[in-house]
Amino acid sequence: HAVRAAENRERLLSTSAEYIGRPAGYSRLATRFLHLSLFATVFVSPVVMFEPAPYEAMIVLMALGCVFTGATVDRRLLLPFFLIVLWNVGGLIALMPVITDQDAITFVIISIYLGMSAMLFACLFAQDSVRRVEIMRNAYIATAVIASIIGIIGYFNLLPGSWDALTRYNRLKSTFKDPNLFGPFAILPLMFLISGALLNGLKLRHVTAGSIILVAVLLSFSRAAWAHFIFSAMLMVALMFIATPSARFRARIATATVLSIAGVAVLVAGMLSVGHIGTVFKERASLVQDYDAGDGGRFTAQADSIPKLLERPNGFGPYQFHNHYGQDPHNVYLNAFASYGWLGGVSYAALVLITLWVGYATVLKRTPWQQYQIAALATYTGVALEGFVIDTDHWRSYYLVMGMVWGLAIATINAERKAHSEAHLRAAM
Repeated sequence: HAVRAAENRERLLSTSAEYIGRPAGYSRLATRFLHLSLFATVFVSPVVMFEPAPYEAMIVLMALGCVFTGATVDRRLLLPFFLIVLWNVGGLIALMPVITDQDAITFVIISIYLGMSAMLFACLFAQDSVRRVEIMRNAYIATAVIASIIGIIGYFNLLPGSWDALTRYNRLKSTFKDPNLFGPFAILPLMFLISGALLNGLKLRHVTAGSIILVAVLLSFSRAAWAHFIFSAMLMVALMFIATPSARFRARIATATVLSIAGVAVLVAGMLSVGHIGTVFKERASLVQDYDAGDGGRFTAQADSIPKLLERPNGFGPYQFHNHYGQDPHNVYLNAFASYGWLGGVSYAALVLITLWVGYATVLKRTPWQQYQIAALATYTGVALEGFVIDTDHWRSYYLVMGMVWGLAIATINAERKAHSEAHLRAAM
């Protein structure tokens, strides 16, 4: 026992050595700076009508905050980091034949930066998890509500002035470049609000926020976002149902699910009766659009590209698919091989699969942050599937959710190991 106690004291001293000479006030200030930069980064994330966007500057500040607070990199992040590096090395190799194309260079730079942002979020959420996730959650819900309100005002021209920049083809896009970007961005805050309502009961402010965001998602007329929302919500509720040992909570989940479906149905029915919304809805609700099939359709372009990609280890080059087929791939996994070559394509697919594996391996373990981990994993699973019909590799929200899945999974593993160590120590004493 004396030897074990001495070893514990030695570890404590070595862990604390890096903080010697650092005033307590500095640590508090650095922590506040980090949390403020985290809030600001998420809060400005919808402002992407021009690039570089404010989000890019905030990511740099958040990284500085991590340095100031002495944030550590868990060794378990080496695997996703290695895959991200391989993925982008593939992109750099594929870039060589088209190095004179400025758009291709920009494409690769954005990929590298976004991949590193996922690892930054993972480092953040792996420590002090509940507090940091709740800061992010509050910022995300607030900014999603604001972006939704702005989009709704623009869609219906509720205020004087020209609001055309907030819509596209009679679809709401708010401060994003495309409706298909706004819709998926709003899924995670909806998951937060739904899980909060199931756990803590309905609150007027949460119902109001959720309704505003949901209306905006519906007005985006993004079929992928609609399917993403339905799938992720159902998956999240199922995981919560499985995770809880309480029969009463399971009954609440079942009741709330029925009421929610009824409420959404009423909301949709009411929206369809307003102006031209019903017409646009009927057009967008079709599973296959005119631009999907046919000689010039996306599915035809995808099918035609596969044999050619099998002959090209470096693919077509970053951001070159549209030069061959007149449109983007509309499939992130196909795009991974087209823009990053075989090395990048395999690495990207492996990154997605391993992220899902790590998430599901830890999500049912009871922790103080389990509800957030379930919401993040349900959202990530939905966007991973959405990648089969749209390019998601440059979505900022995608890398935030990926980082959240990894960070909370690592926090869960560390918490479980700590609990086991403490149990063994108590048993030995």
